[in-house]
Order: sequence, then C-alpha cells, then structure tokens
Amino acid sequence: MRNVPPPLWALIFLAATYGASLLSGLNTLPIWPTRPFGLIVIVVALAILFGAMFQFRLANTQLMPNSPTNNTLVSGGIFGLTRNPMYLAMTLFCVGGALWFGRPVMLLAPVLMFSVANWVFIPFEEAKMRRQFGDTFDAYCKRVRRWI
Repeated sequence: MRNVPPPLWALIFLAATYGASLLSGLNTLPIWPTRPFGLIVIVVALAILFGAMFQFRLANTQLMPNSPTNNTLVSGGIFGLTRNPMYLAMTLFCVGGALWFGRPVMLLAPVLMFSVANWVFIPFEEAKMRRQFGDTFDAYCKRVRRWI
C-alpha cells in the first residue's frame, strides 16, 4: 500500500465513492447543495498541502513517505501545529470533494483517507523518524499532536 503515493489514494477514494454513489439504491440519495463549502474546504486543504510541501523543500528533505531516510526533522511552521499536515490536507481534500459533489456516500472518502494515513503511512514514518532523530523526535511528538 505504501508504494502508492498518498495523494493518489485520496483521488482513488474520491473516484471510488463517487462511482459508488451512482449505484442503484445509492443514486436515489439527495444531492446536497454544498458546492461552495466544498470549494472552500478544497482551497484550505490545498493551501495546507502546498505550504507543508514548501517547508519540506526549504528544509531539503524528502517528500515521499516511503523514503528510507529524511534529511531533516521539520518541526516549525505548520508542523508546529500538526505533525502530519499533508495527511490532514489530503483528508480535508476528500471532505471538500464530497461536499463539492454533494453526494453523501462520498463522505466515506475522508474516512478511508484518514484510515490509510493513520494506520499505514504514519506508523512507518514515525518509526523511521524515531530511528533517525531519537529523543528529538520523541520531544516533538510530546509537543505536537499527530493530527490536530
């Protein structure tokens, strides 16, 4: 699972839940008029995502979560509010997508994205960071929550 980049997981979950919303029985659910809210959530999610990516680039560290090592422990900026702003952003992006399309079934997409991030990617990354940065990473974990 970790070989598929997290943003692709978000798109897969959105596409799958959109497709599911078209299935017989589910296609009779009302479509919510939530497009403006969806757009706002998508914009916020993308701002968080690109801001966090920019911080990684400035720190000259790896973006891909399955990299064997990271050059730097990034703990300032948005990483001072949440240890996983990119996963938070992708989960919010899925919320925004569901609201954009107004399809209730699509609210499964953020649940699935959260699950994959929280139980597949994050444990691997935390173990890697703990091996590399030891007590510094542990202190960071005590200071900053995993999500929000």
